Amino acid sequence: MVLGTRPEIIKMSPVIRECEKRGMQYYILHTGQHYSYEMDRIFFDQLKLPEVKYKLNVGSGFHGKQTGKMLAEIEEILIKDRPDIVLVQGDTNTVLAGALAASKLHIKVGHVEAGLRSFDRAMPEETNRVVTDHISDYLFAPTETSKNYLLNEGIPDEKIFVTGNTVVDSAYQNLEISKKSCNVLEELELREKEYFIITAHRAENVDDKKRLNGILKGLSQIYEELKLPVIFPAHPRTVKMIKEFRFEVPEGTRLIEPLGYLEFLQLLNGAKLILTDSGGVQEESCILKVPCVTLRDNTERPETIDVGANIIAGTGDKIIASVQKMINSSLNWINPYGNGNSGELILGSLE
Repeated sequence: MVLGTRPEIIKMSPVIRECEKRGMQYYILHTGQHYSYEMDRIFFDQLKLPEVKYKLNVGSGFHGKQTGKMLAEIEEILIKDRPDIVLVQGDTNTVLAGALAASKLHIKVGHVEAGLRSFDRAMPEETNRVVTDHISDYLFAPTETSKNYLLNEGIPDEKIFVTGNTVVDSAYQNLEISKKSCNVLEELELREKEYFIITAHRAENVDDKKRLNGILKGLSQIYEELKLPVIFPAHPRTVKMIKEFRFEVPEGTRLIEPLGYLEFLQLLNGAKLILTDSGGVQEESCILKVPCVTLRDNTERPETIDVGANIIAGTGDKIIASVQKMINSSLNWINPYGNGNSGELILGSLE
């Protein structure tokens, strides 16, 4: 299993646990795309996952340089070990490098969360998704929608397995783990369903003065009209850009340090609504029955919109209207991402 970012660790944790349960031989290769393994060690400890076998510590950088460095280093390991299959998850540069290295060595590739499409090639993740899908041997599509995207691109039906999304397994399993280790609502002096959350980290939002200003204006309107606090676990990049653009954090918005995954999952589970530009958070909010407002102009998670769990607001005047619509919506949507047995289905397909 090739991993490099925290979302990949979260979403592969159910597959890792299922390998342990079945007694299958496997190991984890951590590229260090966002953090070194040493930085992520606490993350593995919190989620009760085994230590990784290989640690590359590639670090951040331009896409080509970062992907190329990972490709070369992963290839060396695969030549030495010759695994039966390499599993990658999602749409990062780690995913592309892991899949390419294996494919060129004629090692089978399994892509967990295959078939997601935003249809926006300005997003580097979209390129990574498409290329990885087309060189994979086993495509684990979370939904029938993602399977249909793959079929429409000419990928043979026999390569595609609809397994649900491992984010469901992960949310359920890790929420239970979190209850034994923290109580974030108590620490932040919050009451359940009496606060909103926002997350914003994408470069196209926080590096763009107009879009970031639109988000902050939206938060101001939310507090002005609904009088509930907005909790903002702020990415360092977002804080930096707020300062650079000389923006004020609006009244009613509490800027806090980024939270660990278990703490964030608890915070999300207790929220009245979330505003986000994160694809993973759109999924988690849908699973946990928390209405979502997406601060983007598109999404590769259309199922969340189809079931009524999510709405696209962009970063301008539509934010407040979208929030008002979603807080008055019913919470009886059906989770489109499966029953929390994706890890089992993925490994069952491979066996």
